[in-house]
Amino acid sequence: MPSGFHDDPRALLHDLFDAAVRRAQPAVCVPPHLPPPPRGRLLVLGFGKASAEMARVVEQHYGPAVALHGLVVTRYGHAAPCRRIEIVEAAHPVPDAASAAAAARMLQLAEQAGPDDLVLVLVSGGGSSLLVAPGAGLTLADKQALNRALLASGASITEMNTVRRHVSAIKGGRLAAACHPARVLTLLMSDVPRDAPVDIASGPTIADPTDCADALAVIERYRLDVPAAVRRLLESGEGESIKPADPRLHGHEVRLVVTPQQALEAAAEAARARGLAAHILSDSLEGEARDVGKVLAGIARQVALHGQPFAPPCVLLSGGETTVTLRGDVDGAHGRGGRNVEFLLSFTIALEGLAGVHALAADTDGVDGAEPIAGAVSGPDTLARAWACGVPPRQSLDRNDAHGFFGALGDSVVTGPTLTNVNDFRAVLVVDQGARLEQQVMTRPGG
Repeated sequence: MPSGFHDDPRALLHDLFDAAVRRAQPAVCVPPHLPPPPRGRLLVLGFGKASAEMARVVEQHYGPAVALHGLVVTRYGHAAPCRRIEIVEAAHPVPDAASAAAAARMLQLAEQAGPDDLVLVLVSGGGSSLLVAPGAGLTLADKQALNRALLASGASITEMNTVRRHVSAIKGGRLAAACHPARVLTLLMSDVPRDAPVDIASGPTIADPTDCADALAVIERYRLDVPAAVRRLLESGEGESIKPADPRLHGHEVRLVVTPQQALEAAAEAARARGLAAHILSDSLEGEARDVGKVLAGIARQVALHGQPFAPPCVLLSGGETTVTLRGDVDGAHGRGGRNVEFLLSFTIALEGLAGVHALAADTDGVDGAEPIAGAVSGPDTLARAWACGVPPRQSLDRNDAHGFFGALGDSVVTGPTLTNVNDFRAVLVVDQGARLEQQVMTRPGG
């Protein structure tokens, strides 16, 4: 067996997470995709949690000899130093006035681009909130209410972004249309399952195959309480997005510069370099975070107790984007949480203290939910330590209070802004089959 796993399995899991984040750094993935300077001007537009760092890399790549300018909007605290590209910070996951102001200015800049110009669009996760231009008849307050309803609904990211594209004046290909007749090159850092460009930041430069009827279907499916103006816009058809045949998007080039799969492969390589078998289960797991937690706990248990489908010691890696439906306790109150920690708490409860299994779940941007906490780690002793601290696991899960749970144990993963974003990262380490003899069931009434 490779050495060190029994001594410090959590350090190993942190190392694997760090390897995934390093692979997704803009300095690594952006330069190979940058084109020669255009005959005209180089306009840089960006939005998302990694967009400021992407802009910094672009400035360094072209140097002072190339005339460039631009505007990028990122999350508060995620800025990077740029000299010629203006960096604006705004709110996430619910947009604010800074988001709306940046979007309006970005449309103005796009409309000034000429046929000899190149518009370089830098897109990363979080752009749906950070770049907000209310559609016809809507206000910023309407968009904020809609975002809150979507985030609490349990809808998938594909469903949420289908709605967002049809209530916006900039998403769903509208930004690219505004750039016509300039050449447009969009560089995407994927943070969505299946890497669909139209779903990354709701596709401001991507032709949209969905329509207003699809957006209304999502609202009905989840029985969303949305502002009347949102429903009117969708029912009228005035919110229709830019379609694939639109001539204004002719010649537009789109490149994926990094994907969740590539980040997982980097983590797998780091594990194998230490002599540990690594298996990527999926880069696109979706569904309720607590349900995914139960499923992966079942797989980990099978590995630990039966050596199937993989023999321990090994690490099971996965990514994607789960969802959380806010439930609250009997008083309707909610705790502090995010989808990664909710997954991990459900996973930990399902394993019932099974020996030899450790896990880390974190968001690669450094923020899980609405707090600057990337995620958390757990192990066979997590439930016992929680009970000793007076923190009941099941009640914490029922209240969507996974940040509160892991924070009380000192098990939160805090990285600060990573300046990248390839979505969720999960690593489950199964050390050996000693769990077959050492299994301890940690259950208590009312837990």
